[in-house]
Amino acid sequence: MNYNRVFIIVLDSCGIGGAPDAAAFGDEGSNTLVSCSRSPYFDLKNLQRHGLFNIDARPLPSVEAPLSAYARLSEHSAGKDTTIGHWEIAGLISEKPLPTYPQGFPAEIIEAFEKATGRGTLCNKPYSGTAVIADYGAAQEKSGKWIVYTSADSVFQIAANTAVIPLEELYAACEKARKILQGKHGVGRVIARPFRGENGSYRRTADRRDFSLEPQGTTMLDLLYEHGLDSISIGKIYDIFSHRGITEFTLTHSNKEGMRVSEQMLKKDFHGLCFINLVDFDMLYGHRNDIDGYAKALAEFDTWLPQFTAGMRENDILFITADHGCDPATPSTDHSREQVPLLVIGKQVKPGNLGTYPAFSVIAKTILDNFGIANAIQAQSLLPKIL
Repeated sequence: MNYNRVFIIVLDSCGIGGAPDAAAFGDEGSNTLVSCSRSPYFDLKNLQRHGLFNIDARPLPSVEAPLSAYARLSEHSAGKDTTIGHWEIAGLISEKPLPTYPQGFPAEIIEAFEKATGRGTLCNKPYSGTAVIADYGAAQEKSGKWIVYTSADSVFQIAANTAVIPLEELYAACEKARKILQGKHGVGRVIARPFRGENGSYRRTADRRDFSLEPQGTTMLDLLYEHGLDSISIGKIYDIFSHRGITEFTLTHSNKEGMRVSEQMLKKDFHGLCFINLVDFDMLYGHRNDIDGYAKALAEFDTWLPQFTAGMRENDILFITADHGCDPATPSTDHSREQVPLLVIGKQVKPGNLGTYPAFSVIAKTILDNFGIANAIQAQSLLPKIL
């Protein structure tokens, strides 16, 4: 018996440490889940029952008879960002890292962007997203220029006060930047970072948008689409895959909204995949080194999970995983190179330890094999172990 409806929920940045090459990325010792466990708000009883702590995330307590199958996945691709992580979940390995700009973007890029948008720029250096609007917000408001900044990831971020520059113009500027940033300057994402408020109290709004580089190869979503199956996205999945291989999408602004839409999808008849990203863990808490906030968000998901699993049908299957780490306890506010958890939940899933795998792409391999779709993904299918 195979599965008609497949769900993937990505707990954005919920790594479990232990990446063999963490030191090469400056992330030795990072462990997002264990760091969050030190908070008094950390309460993941349901995920624990499903086997999350049975994965090598010690010192968290395991259970003797987990409800679900579980595994530990290492990232094969050369990166630790959202784009590369999700592409690998979907079966696409990125052998070369996407470009990063620790010294800011070269003049040729900035000049082309200013010419295309008709506005000047401020900053052009790596910066914290909340600090950059605090430091440059007043100048942006006065000058009408874009705040352009980056991070340790392959991103070109554009911040603007939407009381000064309309949101639609910000999105249009991101689309222009995306066309410029190709080839050797093909960053993973151009990100719209709208904010509001006054000097001293600027705050980012929930209208962020990601304009991703188009996947550099065939993904699981492409194959599902080509074979006439449903390929549904919730959250920023639609943007991460540059709108490709997706039959239906819902953009969301928070974990709460993402979980609500996911519950609604349970009530729909579809045949294929529903791919969900819950971004608050990363965006609101990991990058801001907010351990308690991260722990609370995990606890909220844990409380919600039984509602979701109760609505799953006999031949549904749910994969819960992550795309990278973002340890809120380290001095860095950037992503961390970590292994990620994999929980496989369903009424027909055989519980137990599935082991450790050298690529996130085992998820795509398993799903495509489930639907009988031929593919060239170099990964081991988990289907024989979980049926």
